[in-house]
Parts: sequence; structure tokens; C-alpha cells
Amino acid sequence: MWTIILLLISNVFMTFAWYGHLKHKDSNMPLFIIILISWGIAFFEYCFQVPANRIGIKYFSPAQLKIIQEVITLVVFGVFSVLYLKEEFKWNYVVSFCFILGAVFFAFKKF
Repeated sequence: MWTIILLLISNVFMTFAWYGHLKHKDSNMPLFIIILISWGIAFFEYCFQVPANRIGIKYFSPAQLKIIQEVITLVVFGVFSVLYLKEEFKWNYVVSFCFILGAVFFAFKKF
């Protein structure tokens, strides 16, 4: 459970580091300043992501950890894009997410 919680927190930081500046796309701030701010935010992302993987490897394979992380990333980004960026969540995004959940099923299915 700690793995999921830490990956969730990590992804919130990552999403803001990668996409948070898009809300202010008309800003005159120099790109190198935006990059430095993003790197500063990403530092905290790593502070949660690395322990999440170190704990998670005791319970999951590396591939399973990556799949968990990707699903969390999509959920966090979906919420972020609607609430922070004020983007519309379209039906084809829902369909795409369902296909990804299908991939998760097969990744964790024991054959």
C-alpha cells in the first residue's frame, strides 16, 4: 500500500513539474527559469518515487511497478488536466483508459 501512496504523491509532483507551466503559456518568463522551476519540483517527485520503487520491488516485478506507475500517472493527469488546466475530459480518453486497464489486468494475471 505504501508503494501506491508514494507513487501517487510522486505523480502529483511530476505532473506539476511537467505540465504546470502550461497554464501560464502566455508568460514572458524565460524558458530556462521555467526549466529550473520544473527541476525544483521534480526533485520532490524523486523523493517519493525512488522509495516507492524500493519498497514496491519487494512485492511487484519491475514491469508491474512500471504499469502501476503509468496508471497512477494517467489518473493524476486526468484530474490535473480537468481541475487545473480546465481541459475537457472527452469520451475517447475514457475509452483509451479502459484499454490501459485491460493491459493492467493482463500484467497482473497469473498464467
